[in-house]
Amino acid sequence: MLRRLFIRDFVIVDRLELEFQAGFGALTGETGAGKSILVDALSLALGERADATVLRPGAERAEIAAEFDVAAGSGLDTWLRANDFDADAVLLRRVIDAGGRSRATINGSPATLTQLRQAGEFLADIHGQHAYHALLRADAQRALLDSQIGAVALAAEVAEKFRAWRYLRDARERAELDVSAMAREKEMLDWQVKELRTLAFEPARWSEDNQEQRRLAHAASLLDGATAALTILDESDTAVSTQLDQALAQLRPLTDYDGALTEPAELLEAARIQLGEATHALSRYRERLELEPARLAELEARIEAVMGAARKHRVTPDELPDVFARLESRLEELTLAADPAALAEKEKAAHAAYAKVAQRLSVSRRKGAAELSVAVSAGMQQLAMAGGQFEIALDALPEGAAHGLEDVSFLVAANPGQPLRPLAKVASGGELSRIGLAIQVIASCAGVAPTLTFDEVDVGIGGGVAEIVGQMLRQLGRERQVLCVTHLPQVAAQADWQWSIAKDSADGLTRSRVCVLDTEGRVEEVARMLGGVKITDTTRRHAREMLAQE
Repeated sequence: MLRRLFIRDFVIVDRLELEFQAGFGALTGETGAGKSILVDALSLALGERADATVLRPGAERAEIAAEFDVAAGSGLDTWLRANDFDADAVLLRRVIDAGGRSRATINGSPATLTQLRQAGEFLADIHGQHAYHALLRADAQRALLDSQIGAVALAAEVAEKFRAWRYLRDARERAELDVSAMAREKEMLDWQVKELRTLAFEPARWSEDNQEQRRLAHAASLLDGATAALTILDESDTAVSTQLDQALAQLRPLTDYDGALTEPAELLEAARIQLGEATHALSRYRERLELEPARLAELEARIEAVMGAARKHRVTPDELPDVFARLESRLEELTLAADPAALAEKEKAAHAAYAKVAQRLSVSRRKGAAELSVAVSAGMQQLAMAGGQFEIALDALPEGAAHGLEDVSFLVAANPGQPLRPLAKVASGGELSRIGLAIQVIASCAGVAPTLTFDEVDVGIGGGVAEIVGQMLRQLGRERQVLCVTHLPQVAAQADWQWSIAKDSADGLTRSRVCVLDTEGRVEEVARMLGGVKITDTTRRHAREMLAQE
């Protein structure tokens, strides 16, 4: 669960450090006070995209840090260890500078936004105030169902198989339409591939060939240099080795008379040994060094062939293997395209692979759609929509699509006796709010995230329905940590704890502040939500009654 949230220089927040409790917590306050800003800050800590507009005016950077508990052996614990992050707890930190650049860390180690989002999936579900409108889209409805039944990865696999099948189908159709053009391209590619295959370029061998060519090209100079050096060192009357021996012969007897000459004599002795080794090494080098004009010509021809191929394909020699692989792959495609029967067989196999995995997805969707339909219909009865019905329709697609073998659509009958109609055609915003809330609460119950955040999801409801919503959230808070931004006193009164968010101005700047409410503070806040500007004793008494209800 969420333990702490630190916010600095974010929108109208200069600095806030908040400690959260378990259960159901309500965040209340006047419109524009910054309630939703706390949710937005948490979203950024969990990997949402951001730009410089989130900085408080005059600030150089905004910083957000969220600390969560981690249960040993949980999915998050496993993910943290697999990604080399400390796993005792999790601290997500995000910094956005004035240029819009963003940095993120997990437990002090640098992290990508993708990693933040991956960790965030284990930590919190955030339901925004516009979530109901997103549910009007077919893709959002399908995504919610797939998420609910744990089939997101399977749906991604279906899309991948579909693309592979369609690629082969399109290739077959292109082959049937333009056989002559492909034949010409195939002929040219066949020649290019044969040329590169004969060249058999290897980066390691290329380096060795160049080194050997340089050595052979300078073989005469190398031989002359080694011979001259040997002459100076050991093969002339005035050779260094002879003169060194003479110097040692002079010094050795004298060391008996003066020990100070011992060190120079020893150094010359060491030099004599080193000189001998150098002389032997040069002799062996001269003996091995050969003038090989035939081999040199062979290497120079090889190097010229490689350079010519690189110029022809406008790449460096080291890129020739990539060129060869690309041309060979394209040649394989054209060879296959020239054989319609073989291409059709591959297309058939790809379609069978798509159909197999898509059928698995369909089975999961049918089961999950039936279960979610029943659960949401039951939730509608609780939310003053007696006799209402919710159903997920799966409309078969004869040829299938990237998202599977069926379209997914949410159907609703808001009142008894009414026919089921698409959710997008629900009559009133209030009905849409209640249906959307039922879907979100039920989806959250099935999820794994220990923290659930609802940002003004109770918009469009009131009265007894609002009280029921509060009860639903309170019940949910017995199993998860629930944070709810609300304007409804009926919802706030059901919370286990409550904060009041307000704003003030100083030095021409607006700041948001948070007050943790005790029992009397909650009475005053709920009374304000009930009565508006003027709070009377009657309003306070009503607030106490609401807070006393279980």
